[in-house]
Amino acid sequence: MPDSMPLRLVLASASPARRKTLQAAGIEPDVLVSGVDESLVVADRAEELCRELARLKAQAALTRLRPNDDQRTLVIGCDSVLEFDGEILGKPADAADATRRWKRMRGRSGVLHSGHCLIDVGEGRRAEAVASTVVHFADVSDHEIATYVGTGEPLAVAGAFTIDGLGGPFVERIEGDPGTVIGLSLPLLRRLLTELDLRITDLWTKVAPGNQSVERLG
Repeated sequence: MPDSMPLRLVLASASPARRKTLQAAGIEPDVLVSGVDESLVVADRAEELCRELARLKAQAALTRLRPNDDQRTLVIGCDSVLEFDGEILGKPADAADATRRWKRMRGRSGVLHSGHCLIDVGEGRRAEAVASTVVHFADVSDHEIATYVGTGEPLAVAGAFTIDGLGGPFVERIEGDPGTVIGLSLPLLRRLLTELDLRITDLWTKVAPGNQSVERLG
């Protein structure tokens, strides 16, 4: 496939945070939600679970793609889980579950794992890996927990917290790439692209004010 062929990145995720992470890095992805039922996938280790889910999401999106001979299409699937006290924690089941988790996590630490699976559709090649970051939680009060859970944000994210949203003040510090906690590690994406003989700069775009048009920079 010619090197001059434009690259298209398809994000197999409904996560606004993942999309914003890519956009802030100069990459304008297409979004195709995978529809994978995460509850049906089990694994003994957090790294294995998020890697498998990332792979399934990328493959599910791949089956729904329409071929385009004018573009080289890549699909990226991601999934995140929190490893805490030896447990694998995805999204909370409900507000009560989120509240229980936060009362356990406050003042302590966990490891956020994000699996990434990148597929080069035309070449039929795949690269995948897991990024892990240690998260140190603040010793938040019962009132802060109740108010935060009441916003609904913790119910929509792995581990029941964010660092790029309302949950940011409740995380004292992290050890690792912030993108891992948000759900997509840009340094890891760069390495996966390299494995497929591609460059992340080939995905850079320039968006005009008002998102009227997109000009390829690479």
